[in-house]
Parts: sequence; structure tokens; C-alpha cells
Amino acid sequence: MTAGPGGALLVVGDVITDVVARHRGPLAVGTDTAASILRLPGGAGANVACWAAYSGCGDVRLLGRVGADAAHWHARELEARGVRPLLVVDADAPTGTVICLVDTGAAAERTFLADSGASLRLGPGDWSDALLDGVARLHLSGYLLFSAASRALVAAALAGAHARGVPVSLDPASEGFLTGLGPERFLRLVGAVDVLLPSGGEACLLTGRPDPAQAAAELSRHVPLVVVTQGAQGALVARSGVVCARVPAVRAVARDSTGAGDAFTGAFLAALLAGAGPEDAAARGCRAGAMAVARVGGRPPAGGERREAVG
Repeated sequence: MTAGPGGALLVVGDVITDVVARHRGPLAVGTDTAASILRLPGGAGANVACWAAYSGCGDVRLLGRVGADAAHWHARELEARGVRPLLVVDADAPTGTVICLVDTGAAAERTFLADSGASLRLGPGDWSDALLDGVARLHLSGYLLFSAASRALVAAALAGAHARGVPVSLDPASEGFLTGLGPERFLRLVGAVDVLLPSGGEACLLTGRPDPAQAAAELSRHVPLVVVTQGAQGALVARSGVVCARVPAVRAVARDSTGAGDAFTGAFLAALLAGAGPEDAAARGCRAGAMAVARVGGRPPAGGERREAVG
């Protein structure tokens, strides 16, 4: 299935508060490590939506679940980046929080400590097929597969999208959580999606292949279009068991790699909605990923900040 140019993008996924601690060198266990600490809006689903809007998609909607503690703040932050928030406020659980430990060395590598909070309590009762009205593409965050309630929502969303002919994309989200879920179970759950957007590590984990290109080719026998992100090595596009394109990365000075994959996905989906082919869309995704690693946090600039072209 393909969508014509234009139309809305509906993202369903996590809305998280990120606490980003940027430090240099190894952590000093048992004592203090100097760091610069920021509280920022995040979440893979929310980040994808923001980058899609920043990359030119004029109608981006986000369904997510947050606690009452930060609901208004997250809604304002999404609106400031051109996203229509469809947030369910959870009366019993706080907004999910992720502590991002970022090494400020050359790789800007990060480690996450995650408390999913309300985000994984998004369930089938929060879904309605009316959410697909005017929607040309549906994107699901892979974090939704890591709780029973949100897996049930994924099943309902996939059924609704299939009935309307709306193509669906999904990113696996986390090697750590994928290991717990299991590759075979994951592939059964995502069998109805049209586009899969794993990282190189996730693709290798899902297939047992040591090489991302081999993994991309194998995954494309299960999903019509597979796009594997590889950071500084760019991206791979695979169809029907064959890698059909290798897209180079865009050079960048890395400050924080948080959200780079989300930036790629958002720009990639915006490009598809504008009528681009997968290879051109992946090239735009690589440009957005380069922008993301040069910034602190997982979001693009807000409306008042200088806009940089990703198209």
C-alpha cells in the first residue's frame, strides 16, 4: 500500500520527560561526577511527530498517555513544534521519565534509565478508528509492544488502518526491551506493517545476523519496506529480500545522540507523505539525524528558533 502526497500523519507512542545529564568520561562510581543537567520533553513517539512537523508535514497528530503532573507542559511543547496533541491524561500514573546519561566525548553516546510511567498504559480504550479520519499514514512507536495494554491498542490500530487502506510504519525502539520481548514474538506482532525502521543493532537482534545489510534483506522478506539506520554509516533501504539502496550519512559534530533515530523517522515519513521515494526519503532522514545529534535533547527547534532545511 502507498499513500498519495499530502494528508495527515498520526503518530501513536510515548510522551516522556527526559532528564539529560551530559558528562565527560566515565562515571565515577560511588562519588560525584560533574554534569550539565536539563529537563526536556521527549519520548520516541513524540519526537518522531515533532521532527515530521519540522520537516514539512503540515498535519501531524500524536496520541499518547501522560500523567496529570506534566500534561499541560507536554501539550504546550508539542504545539510549539507544530504537532496536534491528542493526550490522554492518566489519573493514576505519572508521566514517564527517562534519565539520559550522555558522554560528551566525540561519540556523544548515551545510556538510558527508563520509567515508562503512564506511557505504556495507553490501551485499546484510548483508541477509536475515528482517529484515522483524514490520516494518510499511521506510525506506531515500538515501545507500544512492551506492555499488554499497549499491544492490544496496536492490534486495534492495525485493524483500523488496514480496513481504511492506511499504510503503517513502526520503529522497534529499544534493543533492551526487544531482547525481553523476543524477536519471533516481535515479528509476529508487526506482520501487518508496511514499513519497518530499525537501527542496525535492532535489525541484527531481530534476525540473528551479524551484518546490518544481511539483517535488512532478511527483514524485508517479512515487511514490504525496511529502512535500517546506522548512524555515521547512513541508512539501508531493503525490499523483497534485497538491499536496494545505501544512503550515506551527513557529517555532523555530535553533542547528543538522543533522538537521532526519531529525527530520521520523522523526516523520512514527512518525505513519503510529500511524495518522495524511499531512497530520497532516507536521504532526508539522514539530514535530520545529523541535525539531531548536533543538538541537546531529542526534539527539533521550536517555532521561535532558527529553522534549518532538512528537505
